[in-house]
Amino acid sequence: MSTILQAHNVEKYYGNKNNLTKALNGISFNVDSGEYVGVMGASGSGKTTLLNCVSTIDTVTSGKILIGGVDITAMGEKALSKFRRESLGFIFQDFNLLDTLTAFENIALALTIMKTPPQKILSAVNEVANVLEITDVLSKYPYQMSGGQRQRVASARAIVTNPSLILADEPTGALDSKSARLLLESFQRLIAERKATILMVTHDAFSASYCTRIMFIRDGRLFHQLVRGRDTRKQFFDKIMEVVSLLGGDGSDVA
Repeated sequence: MSTILQAHNVEKYYGNKNNLTKALNGISFNVDSGEYVGVMGASGSGKTTLLNCVSTIDTVTSGKILIGGVDITAMGEKALSKFRRESLGFIFQDFNLLDTLTAFENIALALTIMKTPPQKILSAVNEVANVLEITDVLSKYPYQMSGGQRQRVASARAIVTNPSLILADEPTGALDSKSARLLLESFQRLIAERKATILMVTHDAFSASYCTRIMFIRDGRLFHQLVRGRDTRKQFFDKIMEVVSLLGGDGSDVA
């Protein structure tokens, strides 16, 4: 199994020496190919900052982040833009679909920008739509879809280019429980059928229980990790809740 993501002693500071905030304070970890890793922590713990640094949206103060063996912390903006487009997939809480494009066109957009031949675009979009069970909405516009369908279309857009790493920021945050469950199950199919690798920030223990591993962040540091192993999802959920209680989380916020 190959290592997709490596973070080495990553630090991110904001402010100046008189008022310095350490959002990330020496975090190191690896994510292997095919892993579904969740990142949890209280508000202000640094989990979103970590995702922003991995996604190249933000830059680290010190340390290194390697994706597929490429040191993204040493790249210039032009190279980063190309790398982001070709190697990363993004899934956001608010979908970020283009209202004037159909589901098919939204999914195909990244491939079109990469000048992929039309026949290959058709094949790639249909393949990923089949995995995510959204073939019936490909001709619809975002306003004609449910929230869950829009999020699965957004997920299809993120993975249609076969990125090295998929980054998800609270992907179930705007969904009802049924839609959230369908989305999380589709993530599992992406890993099983397309060998996807997912790093997901979430505050929700139910969503986290679908992951294969959870990293807990506190005060900018890696506080604890849980590996699901052979646990049922319910058993893993219970273990996640135990750590959340240690972190001072409110069960009503994460159940």
